[in-house]
Amino acid sequence: MSRLGATLACDLRLQWRNGFYAASAFVVLGSIALLRWLPDEALDRLLPAVILANVLTNSFYFVAGMLLLENGEGTRAVQAVSPLRIDEYLLSKVMTLGALSVVESLLLVALSRGLGASLASLILGLFLASLLLTLFGVACVASYRSLNEFMMPSVLYSAVLGLPLVGWFGVGASWLFVWQPLAGPLTLMGATTGQLSLGVALQALFWTALWIGVAWVWGRRALRRSMAA
Repeated sequence: MSRLGATLACDLRLQWRNGFYAASAFVVLGSIALLRWLPDEALDRLLPAVILANVLTNSFYFVAGMLLLENGEGTRAVQAVSPLRIDEYLLSKVMTLGALSVVESLLLVALSRGLGASLASLILGLFLASLLLTLFGVACVASYRSLNEFMMPSVLYSAVLGLPLVGWFGVGASWLFVWQPLAGPLTLMGATTGQLSLGVALQALFWTALWIGVAWVWGRRALRRSMAA
């Protein structure tokens, strides 16, 4: 088995053993129970925000939990002297948590309003949001050693990352939010409730690709420093 394959299998076991999938199922059921009571107009406006909040949990907080668990078990110290490359380590986290976010969110959409014609745009937006949040989660948590130490700062981190939701609900000028990390994925996810022009889609993909590069470099450096400490 390749290094990446072995790391993927290890991450999947870690997520299962620590109840990540059970927590996701509980969130899906609770969200569906609430969303089905909303009128269609309110549901169309609120659904992308609910999805993004779920992806934030599945990606940013789950990867933070995984890194802290690995740190407590001494796994990261072993990884520092193993042949596993940091890029492979990050890719495994991105792939497993991205798949979880996409599956959970598709179930949420399908059971609350049904899957529309813009399914490809929704899946792309979901995966890109998860990718970004996973990388930012790695970068933010790498210098912490316990969950209690991380929880208070994490509220500030997640609030900053969630700022595009303010623009999504029409508060403030749109240019204030279009360049922020999650604005692009949120735009792609929102296409399920209306037409998305080619220009807007390309702008969303441009800013998202730029932020992915920033987040990947930041995450790699943070992990390298953490493993060397």
